[in-house]
Amino acid sequence: MTRAIRVIKVGGRPQLDAALPAALAAAHRAAPGTLIVVHGGGDEVSTLQRLYGVEARFSGGRRVTSALDLDIIRMALSGSANKRLVAALNDVDVPALGLSGEDAGLLLATPSDQARFGFVGTPKVVDRALLYHLLRGGYLPVLSPVSRSDDPAAGATLNVNGDDAAAAIAVAMAADELLLVSDVEGVRVSGTAVERLDADDARRLVDDGTAAGGMAAKLEAAIAALDGGVTRVRISDIAAIDQLDRGTVLTRVGSVCA
Repeated sequence: MTRAIRVIKVGGRPQLDAALPAALAAAHRAAPGTLIVVHGGGDEVSTLQRLYGVEARFSGGRRVTSALDLDIIRMALSGSANKRLVAALNDVDVPALGLSGEDAGLLLATPSDQARFGFVGTPKVVDRALLYHLLRGGYLPVLSPVSRSDDPAAGATLNVNGDDAAAAIAVAMAADELLLVSDVEGVRVSGTAVERLDADDARRLVDDGTAAGGMAAKLEAAIAALDGGVTRVRISDIAAIDQLDRGTVLTRVGSVCA
């Protein structure tokens, strides 16, 4: 496959925006066979946790995951969130196909610090052949980040942060761009969205606490993608799916944006 691949990760709140299916459909039709969508759904997970009498816990912007939490995350992400987004895309005549990282071992993850995070992992292996097969068939893969573990002693399934999963997929597929779709126009510094950052700038924002929680997790994923060879990463809102110069553009240190 010679055309540049684009990976778009959609956060939980943007998934509720009625404009999302049309925006993704337009991107798919503009370059069929080149788009991969990864989704989160943190608010939906937290809502379902509360129904089970569990309060969400986070450490460094990442969800602490017990065995019960893992079942809830599967239901929320691989179940309702994934199938709702797939159905919305099918409704606008896009051949979307929903999978989780568990399906056919699409995503293999290494357990993180279990004492701190529980059943949480870092993505390590992506089944590129499966994704290329789907893209060549004209499908739009829509992926939940719930993954298989590479250490059965730590549990067969691991919760993987959606931004981390998207970064790993972008690296594995040698993507031209990773777009992290949030509910803000870009990375904010002193209340203003900045246009450009290199990897060193991003690290400083995380280290000095300017970026915290979910935005820190996005910047860390962006750095991992850039370090892995992805040409550029953007952080922005749904409008950036179509507007290719919108949002905060992140590049490798010393790199010039096209």
